[in-house]
Amino acid sequence: MHFSTLPVEILTQVFLSLPTISSVISLASTCHRFHDAYHSSRRRLILSEAAEREFGPVDDIVQLVTQNSSQPAHVRRDVPISDALILQIIKIGKVARKWETIYPHKKWKDDFENRRTLTEEECFRLRRALYRLWLFGRAFHNNGYVRTARSLPQVKLERAALLHNFPVAELAEMQDVYTVMRDMVAQNICPSNGRIRQKFQKRHPDSNHQLLFNIHLNYPLPAPAPFLPSINDYNNSSYLESKYHSRLQPSRWHEPGGEGWGDEILHYYVVEDMMKLDPEQILWLRDHCPYKQHVECYVKGLGEWFNNNGQTFGETLDFVTSQRGGDTEELKAMIEDGEMGVAVCEM
Repeated sequence: MHFSTLPVEILTQVFLSLPTISSVISLASTCHRFHDAYHSSRRRLILSEAAEREFGPVDDIVQLVTQNSSQPAHVRRDVPISDALILQIIKIGKVARKWETIYPHKKWKDDFENRRTLTEEECFRLRRALYRLWLFGRAFHNNGYVRTARSLPQVKLERAALLHNFPVAELAEMQDVYTVMRDMVAQNICPSNGRIRQKFQKRHPDSNHQLLFNIHLNYPLPAPAPFLPSINDYNNSSYLESKYHSRLQPSRWHEPGGEGWGDEILHYYVVEDMMKLDPEQILWLRDHCPYKQHVECYVKGLGEWFNNNGQTFGETLDFVTSQRGGDTEELKAMIEDGEMGVAVCEM
């Protein structure tokens, strides 16, 4: 049977069964018949269904993009699907898909013989946890929540109310993804002095160069020159590769030890601050800020509220878990053993 003889209802069902938005657009571009069926009153439904399969759960993305200071973060919001909303869903969803490829490398970085790709169900759980972490950060990691207010009872209850929306298993998924994001920050964006020393010795095993670390680190250092590469540099892989390669290359103008973010204790507090960044910001820093001074410039641009004002997800998770009669350390141990979290081991 030729496509031109099929009723619009059947063609619509074909569109509704497609797995991705790109496949929907591709099919709509094949002929006039599919083009007309796509550009019907059900176009937004078709796109929303494809977005659910590719980037879902879409409802959690909706909670994220519609979050605002006039409404408590834990209150669910129902909004009609619009073209603008679909574009935001795609933007957020693409960030989550990037973390799907990062997760296995971070999750099993030491247990690499068991490293594997995630199943569709695990990808769904990862995206769901990521959207919820992102919502938590957008709601509570901003200039409206300064350091002096973080321990106020009302503020703690506001944060806890959001996490109370989720069962323990889904909180474990959030903690699992949070750990992966934290590893990205601690190892790739703000490496400690020890990490820089380790990488330098691996890169230059025969070098006699003595690394010089700043033991009084507290960003920002004396203002470095602004980091303003062109948009072409952002998309130039050779540019970025050369920058990351030269980060550990000692020269007359560059000291690799200066790329370290402090010893163990100081580095911990730096990472605590940086974990207020959302998943998209973390990826951007990884891809576009090869030098420490670039990261410092970015952080300085976020405002004074950002410095010395660590993330609050960890303490809120502790608070909610204890309210439910559990223990966060036990939860983390179960995640580490693969009993809970995104990637659960089959027994």
